[in-house]
Amino acid sequence: MKNLLTLLFLLSSLLPSFTQSNLKALVGGRLIDGFGGKPLANSVILIEGERIKAIGQVGNIDIPKNAEIISTEGMDVLPGLWDMHVHLMINGHSNYAYWDRTYPDLFQDVIMPSSALQLLMAGVTSARDLGAPLEASIHVRDAINRGDIDGPTMYMSGPFIQHEPYPGTELFRLGVKGPADGRAKVKRLAEAGVDCIKLVDQDQMTMEEVLAVVDESHKYGLPVVAHSHRPEEVRRGLKAGIDCFEHTGHATAPEYPADVMEMVKERAATGKKLFWTPTIEGLWNYEYTRDNPELLDNDSWHLGLPDSIIQDIKNSIKYPGRLSYFQITPYRKPTLRRKFEQLTNSGAVLLIGTDSGIPMKFHSQSTWHELDVWVNELGYDPMLAIKAATYWPSVAMGVDQEVGTISEGKYADIIAVKGDVLRYISLLQDVDLVVKHGKRYK
Repeated sequence: MKNLLTLLFLLSSLLPSFTQSNLKALVGGRLIDGFGGKPLANSVILIEGERIKAIGQVGNIDIPKNAEIISTEGMDVLPGLWDMHVHLMINGHSNYAYWDRTYPDLFQDVIMPSSALQLLMAGVTSARDLGAPLEASIHVRDAINRGDIDGPTMYMSGPFIQHEPYPGTELFRLGVKGPADGRAKVKRLAEAGVDCIKLVDQDQMTMEEVLAVVDESHKYGLPVVAHSHRPEEVRRGLKAGIDCFEHTGHATAPEYPADVMEMVKERAATGKKLFWTPTIEGLWNYEYTRDNPELLDNDSWHLGLPDSIIQDIKNSIKYPGRLSYFQITPYRKPTLRRKFEQLTNSGAVLLIGTDSGIPMKFHSQSTWHELDVWVNELGYDPMLAIKAATYWPSVAMGVDQEVGTISEGKYADIIAVKGDVLRYISLLQDVDLVVKHGKRYK
């Protein structure tokens, strides 16, 4: 007994020093740091605790003897991805009205945590959720930050703000009746702790209401994100000083109106950045998914969900070609290339976001699909696409001093894949290493 107690005492005295050192070294991979410059071959990344301590190359940086060595030989190493438009409360089910009345009691403790876990395992270490019940949004974000559940660092908008909630959506949409009410709604969300404000259907609000919502949001230091489905939504958003637009929108119109694009260019010329999240892949790949439904059998989207919900989702997407959500999509797809080209040349900063959670779009797959369409279908430079999924999102959310690139002093949010991701962006469908805040999850 005396010897056992002595051993326990010695072990306990060693634990603090072990915990405090907490060193990792990622050794050998090609580093793509997120800034867009030339990759660094044979890289070494030293991680101490949650943060990056030093960066160098094999042979010119000392690796502490007590560091955990993680080989990244043959891999591309890059910052953890961001997805700037997700919906944790939904997960691919085709019937929103049914989902919204069936599962609200499970949003907070089952569905949103499972969505977050799926994102993290896909290499998404930061994400922006744009539309969910307020209490559940804050609860899940904070639970992740505390380490109670696994997921990306989440930035939450809570409920949408709009003229009037659609029937049955009052749990996660807030109506506005006058400028004073608009300010009051923003105040309520801000004091609850949201990270941004989301506007939708702002062309159905008065201009005074839109101005009040945006002004009050900015007083609280909250960026405003808005839909861009119709030309007047964009016009009003630009006049009010909205920070980021979502989607390609404008239905089957062949391109954005000339006056809208001129307003976007004028905004960019002022030096005040305008961000835009096209969320293009869900539309682009619909017909392919419809005709190749085997893609839907990938069980990565089952992670964290009970069998009953998995089966419910499967049943709802059993006939992809019959989904009412996508019936206009074949008419919209021919317009997407031109609209993406307009946005690319407009001066707006494009961000990777997916609308993940919409019918047949799963959190475990959506982000790499978006990158793949940008690069392989639309000809976007792969380095710039990675920057749109790492550096620029961190700037848009005002946290670029902490995350978004692999830099000394920043949080160690790092992923790695085997092979050349700049030539084969689809390698991101199977991320080999996921480190978030210095902790290895995969």
